Amino acid sequence: MMQRQKLFIGGKWKEPNSNERLEVINPSDESILAEISIADAQDVNEAVQAAKDAFSSYSAFTVQERKDLLDAIIAAYDKRAEDIAEAISLEMGAPIWLSSSAQTAMGKAHLREARKILDSFEFIRQQKTTAIAYEPIGVVGMITPWNWPINQIACKVAPALAAGCTMVLKPSELSPLNAMIFAEVLEEAGVPAGVFNLVNGDGATTGAELVAHPDVDMVSFTGSTRAGIAVAKAAAPTIKRVAQELGGKSAYIVLDDADLERSIKSCLNGCFLNSGQNCNAPTRLLVPKHLKEQALTLLKGLAERYAVEQAIAADGRQLGPVVSKEQFDRIQGFLDTAVKEGAKILVGGTGRAEGFDKGYFAKPTVVVDVTPEMEIAREEVFGPVLAVLSYENLDEAIAIANDSRYGLSAYVDSGSLETAREVALQLRTGMVHLNGAMPDISAPFGGYKWSGNGREWGVHGFKEYLEVKSLMGYYPREN
Repeated sequence: MMQRQKLFIGGKWKEPNSNERLEVINPSDESILAEISIADAQDVNEAVQAAKDAFSSYSAFTVQERKDLLDAIIAAYDKRAEDIAEAISLEMGAPIWLSSSAQTAMGKAHLREARKILDSFEFIRQQKTTAIAYEPIGVVGMITPWNWPINQIACKVAPALAAGCTMVLKPSELSPLNAMIFAEVLEEAGVPAGVFNLVNGDGATTGAELVAHPDVDMVSFTGSTRAGIAVAKAAAPTIKRVAQELGGKSAYIVLDDADLERSIKSCLNGCFLNSGQNCNAPTRLLVPKHLKEQALTLLKGLAERYAVEQAIAADGRQLGPVVSKEQFDRIQGFLDTAVKEGAKILVGGTGRAEGFDKGYFAKPTVVVDVTPEMEIAREEVFGPVLAVLSYENLDEAIAIANDSRYGLSAYVDSGSLETAREVALQLRTGMVHLNGAMPDISAPFGGYKWSGNGREWGVHGFKEYLEVKSLMGYYPREN
């Protein structure tokens, strides 16, 4: 068991003030992987003060100095990429191929994207005689989730650094080890003391202290909608900006002129990726009623090819475990309720996957005969579970897709790109993937409704960390 109690504050690793500890569990075998500390109010205050003290000097860095710093971070990140990938597999269960080629790779991609934005972003823009100036917002409190840990850390830290902000990060207590390696990366790259600070702990203690701190100018939060509501309430008394990326219940609409087999393959891959622990996963498959039986035959054959394996060994169509016993039990509860409400299990089902007597290995599952009012069609399961619904016509498909309190993402497959475009524009979601299109790291990532407010990735994510100042009379009048 690793002992990783120290916090990174003011450019140094220091012992926490609190003696409270948390165990980090390996979800593949339920062993204790590491022990971390729970930062208390004094620890958080020290971290925020360090960030506040560093802000005046770091915000004055030139654009070129910030670009040079990001270049140094990217170089240091490359040296630790294998360590980060291994940590992610061990602490949250992502298959090693996924934690390396996707999770860790996305962290670097966000660093590169932030560096690229600085090549062309105008921090002062002319509007007649007025200058519109973009300035760093200040001290940012960041709270990141366990499911795509380094991705979410990098897509917050990279643009904040590029903007000239200082920050305090609280990673998920379920996957904190990759965050500590990332802090070591920033330390090696020469990030000035106090610009980046790391405090480990839980949401109720450490997270709450960070969100409510009066010297935190902005909170960037990614997590559940339930926790997002609590964050917004805690931040409100200090009138700080809150940017949130929350849950989802994304619909995958297959139109009757689409390639049905290709669409089902695409939907299953998206739903089961990362053991279904993706906020933007397509977890509701909508197929035309006249194609339902054909779709079920394809679903059964294709879904049965997926298997589970120890995270550090999993490859290809093999899924790792879900992150925790709590998450595993939650998934079982959703499946039990689905059957009670009249749905049927086509593939998978309740219980631990065959061949394992330890580990949180949920079965890749397809639930059919689902209707829109069922819990399985409305709530975010956050596991490898696909709910299949059918529709009579296009208007009904759009209505079913929009009948959700969430609005993060959606997917539309059609033999006609023009039709896919028309449907996409009617969906109340922050993102839509047309005909199997992959994510675009330069495009804004975020949702409507209960899926959050604000955007990450690309220039839209970068702007979240900037204040806008109007300077009237900055430019002389033209004669």
